[in-house]
Amino acid sequence: MDLVHNPSFLPGFSSILETKWKMVMNLQQHQKEGKKMNGRVKRSLCVSSSSVSNGGGGGRGAEMVVETVEKPNKLLSSNFEVFSGSPMPYGATVKNGGVNFAVFSGGAVSVTLCLISLSDLQENKVTEEILLDPLANKTGDVWHAFLVGDFKDMLYGYKFDGKFSPDEGHYYNSSRIVVDPYAKAVISRGEYGAFGPDGNCWPQMAGMVPSSDFEFDWEGDLPLRHHQKDLIIYEMHVRGFTRHESSMTSSPGTYLGVVEKLDHLKELGINCIELMPCQEYNELEYFSYNSVLGNYKMNFWGYSTVNYFSPMIRYSSAGIRNCGHDAINEVKFLVREAHKRGIEVIMDVVFNHTAEGNENGPVLSFRGIDNNVYYMLAPKGEFYNYSGCGNTFNCNHPVARQFILDCLRYWVTEVHIDGFRFDLASIMTRSSSLWDAVNVFGNPIEGDLLTTGTPLDSPPLIDMLSNDPILRGVKLIAEAWDTGGLYQVGKFPHWGIWSEWNGKYRDIVRQFIKGTDGLSGAFAECLCGSPNLYQEGRKPWNSINFICAHDGFTLGDLVTYNEKHNLANGEDNHDGENHNNSWNCGQEGEFVGFPVKKLRKRQMRNFFLCLMVSQGVPMFYMGDEYGHTKGGNNNTYCHDNYINYFRWDKKEETSSDFYRFCCLITKFRHECESLGLNDFPTSERLQWHGHAPCEPNWSETSRFVAFSLVDSVKGEIYVAFNTSHLPVMVTLPERQGYRWTPLVDTSKAAPFDFLSDDVSEKDLAIKQYAQFLDGNLYPMLSYSSIILLLSPEDHA
Repeated sequence: MDLVHNPSFLPGFSSILETKWKMVMNLQQHQKEGKKMNGRVKRSLCVSSSSVSNGGGGGRGAEMVVETVEKPNKLLSSNFEVFSGSPMPYGATVKNGGVNFAVFSGGAVSVTLCLISLSDLQENKVTEEILLDPLANKTGDVWHAFLVGDFKDMLYGYKFDGKFSPDEGHYYNSSRIVVDPYAKAVISRGEYGAFGPDGNCWPQMAGMVPSSDFEFDWEGDLPLRHHQKDLIIYEMHVRGFTRHESSMTSSPGTYLGVVEKLDHLKELGINCIELMPCQEYNELEYFSYNSVLGNYKMNFWGYSTVNYFSPMIRYSSAGIRNCGHDAINEVKFLVREAHKRGIEVIMDVVFNHTAEGNENGPVLSFRGIDNNVYYMLAPKGEFYNYSGCGNTFNCNHPVARQFILDCLRYWVTEVHIDGFRFDLASIMTRSSSLWDAVNVFGNPIEGDLLTTGTPLDSPPLIDMLSNDPILRGVKLIAEAWDTGGLYQVGKFPHWGIWSEWNGKYRDIVRQFIKGTDGLSGAFAECLCGSPNLYQEGRKPWNSINFICAHDGFTLGDLVTYNEKHNLANGEDNHDGENHNNSWNCGQEGEFVGFPVKKLRKRQMRNFFLCLMVSQGVPMFYMGDEYGHTKGGNNNTYCHDNYINYFRWDKKEETSSDFYRFCCLITKFRHECESLGLNDFPTSERLQWHGHAPCEPNWSETSRFVAFSLVDSVKGEIYVAFNTSHLPVMVTLPERQGYRWTPLVDTSKAAPFDFLSDDVSEKDLAIKQYAQFLDGNLYPMLSYSSIILLLSPEDHA
């Protein structure tokens, strides 16, 4: 029963209203006498102290109002003056000398604002409880209040009272303090991996009350706005990047640690970093003993968000100092310093599900506020699980999609983020629970028979993001699939601006480079930016090309293992992808003979060269630049250890000649006007070749693809891939008055794999090929690739 709309249910309700009216009139009289500032009318609200475990608020509404009305001096003992407040904006907002609190809940019958000091949080106590008056502090489905007082070291949360009926999708519990989805920082534990009180992996969390005292000096920072065709993206894990002792950073495993290593990225030719999830999550979510390694499993990757506005607090060196304000400023510092080096920052965001899991999961935030709205539910309250993680965020519900829009705008406007990669983005194209035309468009549409989860041609959320005046100007990248079988690579609703992780590029390139038949034509499409996928309405740069990412084999493991080796995860090797399209080059594992090691290095160079000469946007994973290995583990989500840490000592080893190769290839891509085209290449610029010029072989048995590309900077470049187990003699296209000069040959040992100007014996190396080049020929070994440049004939 709705107590708000059934006043007769409350005993003495009419007398209470009469008493409240007299109080308001008295307060107005005090205003006229100058005893209340700023012309605000103070509302009659209950303020008390209690324990977190106290069920305060729920079921005590009538009693508490009577107590407050009869004892108005109770308000004077509070640390805060409480006023009606405003329903917008959502969250906690500093204004007019106080803080406005506003939260949506369509099903709650009462809401209690809980204020918690930082010290009380550690003791599971609530400092102040304020029961919101549904008459004075509710507008529509938004509960709100405006408070004036001392908020130093103060946090907040809410208690929502209402129906607890999982079969109907309701999880209201007045004894549970939940986090505001709009909280700008979420505080629980300050140190990564540390437990809460009493060894609790899920201690009480609370949101930061904002303050105007913690401004950040942006030093004039403005968006870099790199054209997407010019990007080289580096996927990075904030903690893993500098946590290893060999990083020698002052704040390892933090945002500040990343800043200390930004020059490494600049040297590598990176102009965009994609941060794996760094919104607040609980690294102890999977905490359990791992008998295989003798340590404990963690949620290392972070694809299980608790709060979307808050940065991951324990990635900061500041921890919970100043209730999260300092952590926010560390993220801003990272973005500012990256921008100074010409590096954009993209965030990997996980709006497809949350950390609350299925019906057995914890009540942290969304579930306790309005489970029916925020999650995709079946008719009897079951959670749809298109994410594979227990729940599915109800992305196309009006409230949920407005929340996502507000969140992304915040990161762009307040933190200067340059774009977003959306994990399992296909979920954002599915119809919401209670989907119907009236719900979405305001009027019925004939034949509107969509059920929950049906893929939509024009999803309202994607429409909103694509046409938002702020967000349409940043990078929007979709992982265009989900675990419910929806695969949209090349088909994701895009409005001409969305890009996609091109999973088809990954699969085709892996197979062709290792020597699989029947893929020469598909490989050529990949080199051109996948026009078969993106030519209609999009550009080559809408394809994010990658061969390896956080999920799956590293580049080093891709050429070392035929099978996954995931025993360290403690799941009997049942987890992770079974079809990796990898090749161990003849022997499984790291301890092999010299010929196999030599071939593996060659294959790594082939993969990286392919990535950098393909149209579209190249992306690779941290550590691949030196050949990082995870021991064949392709699902390292749970390891906070050397498996996932960037090994700076390995990168610095003299044997890491692959790092040099990567730096030179990325530099070459930046220098070539033709390797980042705005449109798909045509025959005016591009020519395909086989073993002979202009005679490409697209047969089922062909393992050779070559092309020449006119370049306004380099003149013309020739690129060839021989993925056969046999060497070939290539006849080069004739260019009158010019001859071809070798630049890259992946079959050669360093430094002759890339003949940069600093190679002391460069001229001698070129002369060794003179007899072939004089005849317009070039010998290619098996499993190798080359780049040749066109140079004027020497008439001397």
